[in-house]
Amino acid sequence: MNLIKKLGIIAIGAVLMAGCTPKSAVTQRSDGSTVSESSATESSKTEAAADTNKDMKKIGVIQLVEHKSLDIIYNSFKDELKELGYVDGENAKITFQNAQGDMANITSIVQGFEGDKQDVVVTIATPVAQGAMSLTKTTPVVFSAVTDPVGAGVLTDMNAPDKGMTGTSDAVQIDKIMDLALQITPDVKKVGFIYNPGEDNSVTNLGLLEKYTKEKNLELQTVSISTSADLQTAAASLFEKVDMIFVSNDNTVAEAMPILTSEAIKAKKPVYVGADSMVMDGGLATVGIDYTDLGKETAKMVDEVLKGKPVNEIPVKVFKDDLFIYVNTDTAKALGIEIPDSIKNDKKFVEIKSNK
Repeated sequence: MNLIKKLGIIAIGAVLMAGCTPKSAVTQRSDGSTVSESSATESSKTEAAADTNKDMKKIGVIQLVEHKSLDIIYNSFKDELKELGYVDGENAKITFQNAQGDMANITSIVQGFEGDKQDVVVTIATPVAQGAMSLTKTTPVVFSAVTDPVGAGVLTDMNAPDKGMTGTSDAVQIDKIMDLALQITPDVKKVGFIYNPGEDNSVTNLGLLEKYTKEKNLELQTVSISTSADLQTAAASLFEKVDMIFVSNDNTVAEAMPILTSEAIKAKKPVYVGADSMVMDGGLATVGIDYTDLGKETAKMVDEVLKGKPVNEIPVKVFKDDLFIYVNTDTAKALGIEIPDSIKNDKKFVEIKSNK
């Protein structure tokens, strides 16, 4: 085959290949420029991904420490968010951080959330709400389980929050719990109280307990601890001096509640507590809210914020009316205490078993 024929065949093959190769459609943009169909498709995918990320709600959560009360709140909060249409990983990104009871960790987490620009941040427990106040300059904050928001300094008006955060309050019903204690164990004359003075919620509850014991002519002895590791020694010492111990919703105590329960059973003296979860961990009894409800209400507030409602238009929700009587009957049996029928027959009575 001579050179001219070879060149002719190559030329024909090139034409045929060009005919078999699909041409890229050209799209004209509004600014007069053009882009091929393949480039336009990739651009559309990128824009769609950007829109998805834009619609993804970023919800940061900071929990003080891991213990049953706070865990119940978070799990209930997350479940309720799902019911409200916020599915983690689909249209919402929920970033959970446990501060491990360390204020330095809270500061670090807050700084991280400031950099990540969350749409809303949820704080679980009083110290976390206090530690997150700097966030309110740029990010709405919804707190949960803050016993005394005004006393903690996170706002000055419960009905019109004025410092960039609102939320739910788990005010402890000291009078009702102590009335129950005297009904179950009427011979009590000396009351012990263990708390961490670094928690404003516990300081508030101590003041209420001091008032109650004074009115009822009861002797009150207190012991302070700084970490949960101090609880066993403090409890053993206090049980020698009192007829019962009361602990409120102190997070430091709650973190090691099973230890306190063990000491109570050794001493054959009751521990009355400020939260249903602490009864689950062996406390004898309380009168209070269902912490699941606290988590649900917190989620509803977050929903309002994400839909554009200003924090200062969302009043603090205080749980103080729909209360239940929680009694751990396993603990009662271990202590040799008989629960009166008047309590067991109450429609608000909730029996709790330690191993259930």
